[in-house]
Parts: sequence; C-alpha cells; structure tokens
Amino acid sequence: MTLRIDISGLPPERLRFAASPLAELTAMLHVLAEPGHHPQCADWVGDVRAGLRPELAERLGESEFLWRSSQADFLLPARPRATLAEELDDVDRIDDETYVTAALVTTCGGSRLRLGAPSPLTDTHARERALDLAQARGARQEAFAERLLADPATVRARVRHTLEQCADAFFDAAWTGVAVQLATDLRLKNDLLRRQGIGAALASVSGAVTLAPDGDFIVVDKLQDKATSAHGTGVTFIPSVFGRPHLVAVHAPGWQPVVQYPVAEPGPAEPVPLETVTLRLEALTHPVRLRLLRTLARGPHTTRELAHTWELSPPEVSRHLAVLRRAGLLTPERHGRYVRYSLNLPELTVLGTDLLAAVLR
Repeated sequence: MTLRIDISGLPPERLRFAASPLAELTAMLHVLAEPGHHPQCADWVGDVRAGLRPELAERLGESEFLWRSSQADFLLPARPRATLAEELDDVDRIDDETYVTAALVTTCGGSRLRLGAPSPLTDTHARERALDLAQARGARQEAFAERLLADPATVRARVRHTLEQCADAFFDAAWTGVAVQLATDLRLKNDLLRRQGIGAALASVSGAVTLAPDGDFIVVDKLQDKATSAHGTGVTFIPSVFGRPHLVAVHAPGWQPVVQYPVAEPGPAEPVPLETVTLRLEALTHPVRLRLLRTLARGPHTTRELAHTWELSPPEVSRHLAVLRRAGLLTPERHGRYVRYSLNLPELTVLGTDLLAAVLR
C-alpha cells in the first residue's frame, strides 16, 4: 500500500525542501494531543501542559480535530515562509469553502468528505451529512462542525488566535531549539538534490520514500492506496523534529502535494517497509510455521531434524522454511552437506515495533 505522487516531466527545481513554522507547530500540537505516539517527548509534554493557561488548554481542546488524528491540509504549507505569522496570513487567504472542507475532513473522520463534492456551506444535504459524521465522532466534533458551518469567519479567526497564543506559550521557545536541526537537515537534502538528483534526495528523507524505477513517481510507503499529481505545482518536503515517527502527506485533489518527514535521530535504523511487515505477519499465521519457530527458538535445526520432531515430510518442512526465510525470520548456515536454520531473533523481537511504526507512519 502506497501513496504515489506523479512527477513525470517535473523539473528538479519544483521539488522543494523547506522548513515550516506552521507545520512544526502542528506537529507539536499533535504531540500534545497524542503523547502516546511520542514517548520521547514525554518531558516536553509535561512541561508544556503544566504551563498552559486554562483558557488556552480549553481552546486547544475545541479545535484539536485539526491536528489530532490527521492534520488539516492547510496546516502543512506548500510554500513555507520564514515566520509563523506569514504562514497564517497565507491560510487566511484560502477561501471559506476550501478551508471548511479541509477542516471537516479531519473533524468528521478520514476521507468521507471530498473536495469537489457539493459544499456543506451551500448544500443542505452536504451540510446534514457533515453534521451527522461529526456527531458520530463525538459531542465536541459536532459542536465544532456546527460553529464552523454557521460562521466560518469567526471560527477561522479563533483558530488563528489559538495558534498565535501557542507561539507565546511554548512554540517560540521550542522552534528556537529545533531550528538548527532543521537547517542542518535542509542543507543535506538540498545539496543531495543539486549534486545527485531526486533519487538521492528522496533516499535521504526516509526508507519509506523512494523514486519509482522509471523516475515518474514518488512512492511513499503508507497504510493506504492513494495517488496524486504534482503537475503544475511541484512537491514540497518539510522536515520535522516533533513529527517523529510520522510521515504526513497532503494528497487531496486541489492541494499541492506536501510531505512532512521526521528528521532522523543520530544513527537510527531505517524504517522497515510495510510490505516486509505484512510478509512477516502472514508467515506467522500458519500453525505449522509457528511450531517450527518454537523448535528453532531452542537452537539450530536441519530440515530433517524439524521433520522428525513434528512428524512431517521433509518437502513440507522445506516449503514452510522457505516462507519464513523470505520473511527474514530465519538465518541459514551451511555445515558440509547440511543447512541448519536458526531463528532471526532481532527481526522477530522488533516485529511489534515495526508494525506500530508502519501504522503510525
């Protein structure tokens, strides 16, 4: 499952790497709303929450749907600016229909509202559908959707003021702390893009972002099957320190593709592709293979030894071992005429972590 961004014929200069204050603030707000996704930020979350004024904490709760489960598209700028104020000015220039639709997608859940469909601002049926979806998510979502549809200008101004209050409360200090990391990462990415091309730059973003062999698509390893085009717009890549481990992508029709990627920590392991995680989970669904793994956990065995232990035929054991090997869960070692198989404990140990990372990505 992937997101495919069509870049066929796109000039290299239309692939942009730039830091965004608004996108990083959005990442911080997500961390505050979902601290369980970001255990490395536990101390920061505790400090910020302890210092939040009750009024601001309440305001964040009112509109947290814009950044909790997924980020509203207008919070990830396609044209990042130097300051938060400039980026908020750009958001103010978005028309009400585009803003409201993007906000309702996150408030109502997933992609059940689409750009290009009748506007809930003008179409009664679309409005009722949006309110029904919001109501199903909870009372706060319903109240936010009602206010947004009744008076979008007031809600938009309130959201902006909330973000400005966040700047004073915690963002400005945190932004100063991460600016050097972001600038260092951007120098690396832009240097690779200039010297070695798009493929090298993408490879440095994440193991989950690749250039298709034909060079016509950027492929993002996500738990979804989506496609979008960068024709006429380009693609923007935004580094994030607080966004780790998420890889966030704007891909809705009418929006320029934007990818917010986590700045790598020193010496991190490359993310395991979702395809590999799926292959390993499928390999573990068969009871015979689980029995074989149980035996191999006690020490290396040959095919014949495993067949004898479980009263199976050697060819049947070989077939199951082949599945486990393709999944990377076994390590073979030849001893003369025989091959002994051992359990690949590191890969099996981190399977749960890899699955969680793939889901959060």
